[in-house]
Amino acid sequence: MVEAQTWTTRRMSNPRLDSTATADHQVLDIPATPTGDDRNSFYSVGSHLSPTILTALIIASWFMSNIGVLLLNKYLLSFYGYRYPIFLTMLHMISCACYSYVAINFLEIVPRQHILSRKQFFKIFALSGIFCFSVVCGNTSLRYIPVSFNQAIGATTPFFTAIFAFLITCRKESAEVYFALLPVVFGIVLASNSEPLFNLFGFLVCIGSTAGRALKSVVQGILLTSEAEKLHSMNLLLYMAPMAAMILLPFTLYIEGNVARVTLEKARSDSFIIFLLLGNATVAYLVNLTNFLVTKHTSALTLQVLGNAKAAVAAFVSVMIFRNPVTVMGMTGFAVTVMGVVLYSEAKKRSKVTTH
Repeated sequence: MVEAQTWTTRRMSNPRLDSTATADHQVLDIPATPTGDDRNSFYSVGSHLSPTILTALIIASWFMSNIGVLLLNKYLLSFYGYRYPIFLTMLHMISCACYSYVAINFLEIVPRQHILSRKQFFKIFALSGIFCFSVVCGNTSLRYIPVSFNQAIGATTPFFTAIFAFLITCRKESAEVYFALLPVVFGIVLASNSEPLFNLFGFLVCIGSTAGRALKSVVQGILLTSEAEKLHSMNLLLYMAPMAAMILLPFTLYIEGNVARVTLEKARSDSFIIFLLLGNATVAYLVNLTNFLVTKHTSALTLQVLGNAKAAVAAFVSVMIFRNPVTVMGMTGFAVTVMGVVLYSEAKKRSKVTTH
């Protein structure tokens, strides 16, 4: 998650970025704040709900969108027979770009930020490339391995984050933090050895997706360091999504062929594919939107805790829907991995408190 900007409000003026980090105190061009009568219904709906109910609805939406996109991807790629993960990921990126534009420019969920320099543009482009790699690998893995196993592997993200942080930034963690990573690795080894539907290629691309996700978080912390270059998570998605779609276009044409023609021919005989693709692309954006809303109405720590719970819930729901076989040893390995992630999070918190 991208670190949010700090906002200051001046009397009789709009909220603007605190740009003290820049030499000329340049202020970003932010749309005018709507008046009380003109505010979007998106906000007015929430104002009639109690904070507790609103937060509960947002968390429920977060669970449904995160688990929903996994199940839809699995159904499309494994059961429906739509074997084009790169093209599917490109549709996700196009959807995120379109919805982000509407959300920021018309619904004004967050103030619009602009790319200020060519250097910042290339930094975001580099992040888009890593983002593409991670998402494509994750979607591809769903063709070959169950959602439950996919989520077990995905839970090892902290392990790869610690590795990349050490290799790239030479940042060392406390012994307690590294010790907490041991059950993360042990659990996934246990789950892999006992997975009935184990597929080596699916396992490797899922590892690649998890490593890519960790690499993006580390690189993002390095590249967008100055206050002037930091972007809100929703603004970062607005710029990353179209870049990612452009990166994926030549790959889908070269590797998957004329997917658009195949999809149109499929739609003539089965219009349900249109509903599946549009619904899938919309839910993919809702994952990012609800990530932002959960953090806004709760905290980044709550989002992290929900992420651990989501992996277990998604695994359970997928087994109930797709009926993939599971073993006691596999479930034990998954539980050990999740427990390791929880221990890692607690160790990181204690480490930060000690440092400060």
